[in-house]
Amino acid sequence: MSAANEKNPLPNQAIDLDPQETREWQDALSGVISNEGDERAHYLIETLIEQAREKGIDLPYSANTEYINTIPTAQQPKYPGNADMEIKIHSYIRWNAMAMVVRANKHTNVGGHIASFASAATLYDVGFSHFWHAPSADHDGDLIFFQGHSVPGVYARAFMLGRFTEEQLDHFRQETTGKGISSYPHPWLMPDFWQFPTVSMGLGPIQAIYQARFMKYLASRGLIDAAKAEKRKVWAFLGDGETDEVESLGAIGMAGREKLDNLIFVINCNLQRLDGPVRGNGKIIQDLESEFRGAGWNVIKLIWGTHWDSLFQRDTQGILKQRMMDLCDGEYQTFKSKDGAYVREHFFNTPELKALVADWTDDEVWQLNRGGHDIFKIFAAYDRATKHKGQPTLILAKTIKGFGMGKAGEAMNTSHQQKKMDTEQIARFRDRFSLPVKDEEIEALPYLKFAEDSAEYQYMRERRMALGGFLPQRRRKAAPLPIPPLENFDALLKASGEGRELSTTMAIVRIMNMMLKDKVVGRNVVPIVPDESRTFGMEGMFRAVGIWNQQGQNYVPEDHDQLMFYKETKDGQVLQEGINEAGAMSDWIAAATSYSVHGVQTIPFYICYSMFGLQRTLDLCWAAGDQRARGFLIGGTAGRTTLNGEGLQHEDGHSLLLANLIPNCVSYDPTFQYEVAVVVQDGMRRMHQDQEDVFYYLTVMNENYEHPEMPAGAAPDIIKGMYAFKKGAAGNGPRVQLLGSGTIFREVIAAAELLRKDWGVESDIWGCPSFNELARDGEDVARWNMLHPTDPQRISHVESKLGNTVGPVVAATDYIKLYAEQIRPFIKKTFIALGTNGFGRSDTREHLRNFFEVDRHWVTVAALKALADEGTIGRDKVAAAITKYQLDPNKPNPMTV
Repeated sequence: MSAANEKNPLPNQAIDLDPQETREWQDALSGVISNEGDERAHYLIETLIEQAREKGIDLPYSANTEYINTIPTAQQPKYPGNADMEIKIHSYIRWNAMAMVVRANKHTNVGGHIASFASAATLYDVGFSHFWHAPSADHDGDLIFFQGHSVPGVYARAFMLGRFTEEQLDHFRQETTGKGISSYPHPWLMPDFWQFPTVSMGLGPIQAIYQARFMKYLASRGLIDAAKAEKRKVWAFLGDGETDEVESLGAIGMAGREKLDNLIFVINCNLQRLDGPVRGNGKIIQDLESEFRGAGWNVIKLIWGTHWDSLFQRDTQGILKQRMMDLCDGEYQTFKSKDGAYVREHFFNTPELKALVADWTDDEVWQLNRGGHDIFKIFAAYDRATKHKGQPTLILAKTIKGFGMGKAGEAMNTSHQQKKMDTEQIARFRDRFSLPVKDEEIEALPYLKFAEDSAEYQYMRERRMALGGFLPQRRRKAAPLPIPPLENFDALLKASGEGRELSTTMAIVRIMNMMLKDKVVGRNVVPIVPDESRTFGMEGMFRAVGIWNQQGQNYVPEDHDQLMFYKETKDGQVLQEGINEAGAMSDWIAAATSYSVHGVQTIPFYICYSMFGLQRTLDLCWAAGDQRARGFLIGGTAGRTTLNGEGLQHEDGHSLLLANLIPNCVSYDPTFQYEVAVVVQDGMRRMHQDQEDVFYYLTVMNENYEHPEMPAGAAPDIIKGMYAFKKGAAGNGPRVQLLGSGTIFREVIAAAELLRKDWGVESDIWGCPSFNELARDGEDVARWNMLHPTDPQRISHVESKLGNTVGPVVAATDYIKLYAEQIRPFIKKTFIALGTNGFGRSDTREHLRNFFEVDRHWVTVAALKALADEGTIGRDKVAAAITKYQLDPNKPNPMTV
């Protein structure tokens, strides 16, 4: 081949002008590698690159390597298992996974997925057999984030080990009878089995990253055994299509920066997402390699299986590697949907390439396998990943979606949705994996199991017992924490004092500081904040307990000479996540599930702008509910009208309704510090002492005002969501019942004074820190009454409080009307709910409350209108009040502007 025709790897140089010199450099490098090793060769190359840049040569960084395996064949460790037996076991698991889905859909339409596990089966089986530790005396257990669509294979393996029955497999995705198993990993539905919910795309990867980081946090603070923590790994399995979700890759930079060498991502690169190729015109493996390498990860490419090794040896010109690099994923997908003859014709498409397989049959060409289906290559990748230090590791495993399904879906665009197979397709599947199913049994799709005295069953069990026991598994409880009694918070139960104004945000921070100083459970408190510590008055924690950083503080902070300087430390307690709500929420989940994952309870308080909490990360909040998280989410600067000056995207009028969507989220909108104290203390008791699987959402405000003393005996009713704050004077005149929460409760209290002074109307005032809890209680009572019609009927908490009162009911909050409207069914009187429907906007608190029609004047007018509707007073009084308070009857509905 002439120099003019020789392909040059340099993009800006068409031909090699001096091939002999090039070969001399190449030979020199080969000599260094042979005689002095890879590290020396790497050092010399990096030195030359550095020198070239110093001389002004532009050498762009490339994070891509060739489209081949990272681990050469010569560096593969010896496989420690019985390969033939494991392949047989894998085949049985494949069959059972397929059979479970197909059987479930014979008489139902519950769905399921075959193709995803078919592509990933060997990736999981090598992990189960050789790497993944269960919690034991010697090992605290690895954390496995299973890819959601692959769970049929996890169930199939558990069935073969006797953990599930045939009846349970036959009730896959049929759970309401209590006999079934869940569609995906759901700890709420299978609390002893699944540890992490992962099927909502992208949430598994980001949670895995923060679980790995939180493990290091616990170890550095002495809450778990650091030596045992060093042995543990967090494994996250995800699909290549899933990486297009923002959350999947959104925190990989943090993982690299924090050097999370306890973290391993395995991306199943079957080249297909739900509808078609992931990167039809490109290469997803190359894309991901560059992204992760650039983020500081160790990347292991697992592309080609053992059958390719002999071809690489035959190829002395590098034409095979070049061909692999030239092709795009769309073409690779097409090859595996055809046959060996097609591959010979279209992959080996030049005389030189065809010569490599000239003595091979079409069947042998078809047997050329991908690395993600090869136990030897997988073991080598896993082995290197678990031993790598100083970086997280990514394994890019190339597979075939629907592997083994043949014309039923192998490498086809339709394979993801495949949940049924006809008799002929099932027979081909059986033959492909040499399974002992007779022709007459095909229709029945029998589950396959090894006898308990068989060598195969013993091998499966012995491998798991050597790794500590069965996986997946989940613990439900840890040692309870002795929570301080309510009396310990007595300072917050009393009035703040004349002229001493404070906000509920200050109250929650004060409680956090009190808990941090507690000699028994203080070390278990985990404050979490996304770069808003000073906004919420938490900067005092910087010096008191420090911000956790694995590296400590390698600089002198600008404010080091100030009282509350920015202090990072290796044993710090605060988790400060930067401007990163998804990361902070993932931190909180790791802390809120520590009781289950680590056997150690922590008490996390995550405080953020309420508008940027549940609304921004509701998918993660829902996942937190699924995995039975326990802790406090604090929505700071909450309410539509309290955060004056910020505007539409900052002002929250609906987060409490979002919280109420999550069944095990208990939510409150407190007004006074005593309400905050009562709710938090009771929440800690429920979650960390009694170990109930609930978590709390509290809204707190930045508005300062005096706080009264808690009414005597109010604590139990505060927890229920409604308590008597102040009764109006006795008498036979007009009377109303006024309800409120949050800062608008103060407007309600002021309205009661206006009603009395200006209109002669007395008011009974009710604090309602949780309309959500009131609604849940009322609905539960109504359900019980419907199902027990002949028993004495129960009454809701709302009815118990308002049932014997006089006058209409008016409720006002800083949230949309629907928040208070939830209790309408349990009020047997005229009821008016005021709320902040519409978009927020910037202005003063007074103007905003008038604009949204929730201030004291609007509450007063609403109360008078309700009295007029009942005939207690004349309508002219309502008109007079509108005039007196200068309300514009023709102003636009706030919902419309």
